Amino acid sequence: MSQKSFNVILNSAAQPFNKTINVDPDKSISIRSFLIGSIAQNISIAKNVLESEDVMSTINCLRKLGVKIKKTGNKKFFIYGRGLGSLSIKKNATLNFGNSGTLARLLIGILTTTPNIEVKVKGDNSLNKRSMKKLIEIMSRFGANFSPKKKNNFPLKIISSNMPIGINYEAGVSAQLKSAVILAGLNAYGNTKIIEKSFSRNHTENILLTNRNIIKIVGKKRKKIEIKNSGQLSSLNINVPGDPSSAAFFVALTLLNKDSRLKIKNVGLNPTRTGFYKLLKNQGAKIYFNNLKKENNEVRGDIHIINTKMKPIKASKEYYVNSTDEYPILFVIAALTKGISVFKGVNDLANKESNRIKEMQKVLKQLNIKSNYKNGEVKIFGRGLFNAKKKTILVPALGDHRICMSSFILSALTGAKTKIKNFETVNTSSPSFLKIMKILGINYEIQK
Repeated sequence: MSQKSFNVILNSAAQPFNKTINVDPDKSISIRSFLIGSIAQNISIAKNVLESEDVMSTINCLRKLGVKIKKTGNKKFFIYGRGLGSLSIKKNATLNFGNSGTLARLLIGILTTTPNIEVKVKGDNSLNKRSMKKLIEIMSRFGANFSPKKKNNFPLKIISSNMPIGINYEAGVSAQLKSAVILAGLNAYGNTKIIEKSFSRNHTENILLTNRNIIKIVGKKRKKIEIKNSGQLSSLNINVPGDPSSAAFFVALTLLNKDSRLKIKNVGLNPTRTGFYKLLKNQGAKIYFNNLKKENNEVRGDIHIINTKMKPIKASKEYYVNSTDEYPILFVIAALTKGISVFKGVNDLANKESNRIKEMQKVLKQLNIKSNYKNGEVKIFGRGLFNAKKKTILVPALGDHRICMSSFILSALTGAKTKIKNFETVNTSSPSFLKIMKILGINYEIQK
């Protein structure tokens, strides 16, 4: 799916619209469907899969590990599971995770307790800069070895544990680390026990809940998760909903664009993913969830959005866990909402595909929007919606899809003349982004 680099140029403000759209399928669930399907028994089916760069990286890695994956229709795949502990790869082969931190952490979780794995791992330039220190420390507790020693970023070499023992783990804000522990625990001797301090994404648990003999979850506010090695996982049949993080950008555009309305169909509305929506509703945003239903242990439904005049955003640190991916676009909303918005507990944004605090501050500064960051807290001094057609924005090549999309929305709402470099990185999560923008009447040019 890889394609050549291109830039996007915008030079006009959005006009009012009233539309119905579908957004790209959920990336988190798509990746997990392939990973868990590959270690399950028999053939798993994944429908409405996101066919993005990150998901293609997942498929490519699993095929190298001996998993047969067959596309059988539009966004539909058969995954021929090899069973727990049965993945294999040639010694000193290399797995490339591309831009995907989710793939990197979760697949390393699986490989840690898979016997006789000795493999080199790497990512693209952006992923290779991200610290994997916490992941290395946790997986080492299962008995895996990483080299070079004391190196905390890719490329690395992994030697799996041939006698993995279950661990006790206290989970923080990272759902990826929690999922890595869960997946490693599936093939470890004894039980793996996780105490979840923060209410983070639970897609991995939801997929595994079809195997009641393997996973036990107790409590709500402070969950206790117990993983048992039962020897096998049952096959999956998953229909992936729309991605709420991809939807957030179209929600922001609609809320701030005068006289606009939008309906987004069949979006995943898992409570661990709706912090963005709850936060904006608290500031007066007209956002409504309709046609709610549950499928594959995941809530889904339609989102209705109406242009709204909102109050400044006050985001306590509790919101961060359930709206991590949406913070760059929240910064844009804050910038175009009059008053001072405050975001607490956001330190971890510095270790994403880019330093998202620093890079969004640079983007906003180009439109004379003031912000500051101190002690884990970002303040944005919102100007309200304004015409910036005499201003210019330049977004450099950062390898960060969220910065690209957030800058696009900022430009579309203000009319600032904008050039966003290496926009192809958006294909890691939302390959339909530009196509949907055309449907909403947003004018842009592609520069190759």
